[in-house]
Amino acid sequence: MKTPAYLKKGDTVAMVCTARSFSSEEAVQAVALFESWGLKIEFGATIDVNANQLGGTDEQRAADLQRMMDNPNIKAIWIARGGYGTVRIIDKLDFSKFIKNPKWVIGFSDITVLHSHIHNLGIATLHAIMPYSVPKAMIEAKETLRQALFNEDYEIKTLSNSSNKMGSTEGVLIGGNLSIIYSLLGSKSSVNTQNKILYLEDLDEYLYHIDRMLYNLKRNGYFDDLNGLIIGGMTDMHDNQIPFGYNVQQIILDICKEYNFPICFDFPAGHIPDNRALKLGTKVSLQVSDECTLLKYI
Repeated sequence: MKTPAYLKKGDTVAMVCTARSFSSEEAVQAVALFESWGLKIEFGATIDVNANQLGGTDEQRAADLQRMMDNPNIKAIWIARGGYGTVRIIDKLDFSKFIKNPKWVIGFSDITVLHSHIHNLGIATLHAIMPYSVPKAMIEAKETLRQALFNEDYEIKTLSNSSNKMGSTEGVLIGGNLSIIYSLLGSKSSVNTQNKILYLEDLDEYLYHIDRMLYNLKRNGYFDDLNGLIIGGMTDMHDNQIPFGYNVQQIILDICKEYNFPICFDFPAGHIPDNRALKLGTKVSLQVSDECTLLKYI
């Protein structure tokens, strides 16, 4: 895997919409955060643009991202907001210049489309807070993004969950939003999980939807040769009037009961204020013990 160049003070970061719309007024705190780190923000042409829910037409959003990927003066690309829409433009993009001169693509949720597609190009990406989430983000979420962008050493340590499956492992970190990963199955953006550590999170889903999506991942071999499973925020889950009968942790443990890899729950990443930065496509070690879960970059 190729790691994009890390940032230094004075570098310019692009802010663009690949999914839902976002305004320059909403971006004030995000701009201030990056400027406090010595970085400059350049708004893409899709900021302040509305095409129904989206930050511009498919053609506008694709062209904006393409310009920023190809512009040598732009050192990283910060996607403004998730929601939906990135999959509509992924096949309109030409990554030939990006492969030769990769830069960090930053975001989460719907941006899992880009994380997965770019992973298959052999390039690391950054699963982290986006401009829309900066106002509610905890200090740890902001600080790990800064540390990741400037290549400072950091690790992620969290208290153990009683449902965790203990063990130690290592591998290349992949993943993102479960619904998006599920939607990419069978496409050229679907990732190979062999000998990797898979991170999953989701928001606003019914429990039986979670079960269905995970069974599809299982039937597609996602867990067969996996080294470890990290479950982040499973936020605002719903149940039917007649209960499904399992919570998220029970669903995952049941589906993965035949496998031996370690599993950790409540990892601080996802649609939560403590959404810490994950360098996807890089090698990590994962230790899941009675005391804590520890993720280190190696």
